[in-house]
Amino acid sequence: MQSWWMRFTADGSELEQRDASTPHPGPGQLLVRLRAASLNRGEFVASHGQSGDKGEWKPVGGEGAGEIVAIGPDVRGFRLGDRVMGRCAGAFAERAVMEAAEAMPVPPSLSWEAAAAIPLTFLVAFDMLVLQGRLREGDWLLVNGVSSGVGLASLQLGKALGARVIGTSGSEEKLGRLKAFGLDVAIRTRGADFAGRVMDATGGHGADLVVNAVGGSVFAENLRAMAFEGRLATVGYVDGQLHADLDLGALHAKRLTLFGVSNKLRSKAQRAAAVPRFEAEVLPHVAAGRIEPLVDRVYPFDQLPQAKAAMESGAHVGKIVLRIPTG
Repeated sequence: MQSWWMRFTADGSELEQRDASTPHPGPGQLLVRLRAASLNRGEFVASHGQSGDKGEWKPVGGEGAGEIVAIGPDVRGFRLGDRVMGRCAGAFAERAVMEAAEAMPVPPSLSWEAAAAIPLTFLVAFDMLVLQGRLREGDWLLVNGVSSGVGLASLQLGKALGARVIGTSGSEEKLGRLKAFGLDVAIRTRGADFAGRVMDATGGHGADLVVNAVGGSVFAENLRAMAFEGRLATVGYVDGQLHADLDLGALHAKRLTLFGVSNKLRSKAQRAAAVPRFEAEVLPHVAAGRIEPLVDRVYPFDQLPQAKAAMESGAHVGKIVLRIPTG
């Protein structure tokens, strides 16, 4: 089968398409003929630690959708031919192994490309907004980099939960497109200058929950924009800044909660723990069309380098997806 491999180098990363052996599902696993796979920044960033050390070639890709073609021992609830989507290692390939505990049914209304855009970003958003962020109806949600994949997932899930959403982006055009997804307040900025506008928009209340998908350059400004007993989720650092000032006075007086969102150190069981709740609480919104994954661009399988370059240029809104041939 054809698959994409990657290694980190001193200057970045290198991709290579290979003819590789088809994997076999072990206990609790499914073999999936993938039809589409979605790109995520983290899998191409060495510091995220998801794709091996420098110089080491590894299969790349973290989420996809397709049909089950083989079932490993000790798996219940799935049949050959079922349409599934989920997080899985080596998703940029014609076939990949998926943990049955992380596999979810694809709603009939979804295309393969839309299904591939759901598992990682929306599970991350569910973790931030629901499991750790305790978002409630009527809360103010602030999303830095709202046009990114995880930013848009946070916007859509936040609106489905009844929150009021403020989003930041450096592009007026991107913010305009997101009005159709329910964005309540759009702040055009690429810098740390939005706290005053957040306070104005919320009548001095501040953001009850902040999703920081940008990094250290906006960390201190997010603290200034937060409400009493606000929560701050750090999910990425596309700005490359891994350190930031922490105002202990604000943290103390406002009783703030700060938490990180990453799968880097989680076990299989920990990654899978939220899937049943996600299926019960989020997939009905997807099936009913209240949440609709936005796929910005779809690339053919042999154009992963071009898809990666498009993602890193930052010109997209939502997800970039690789279409996989039915070989």
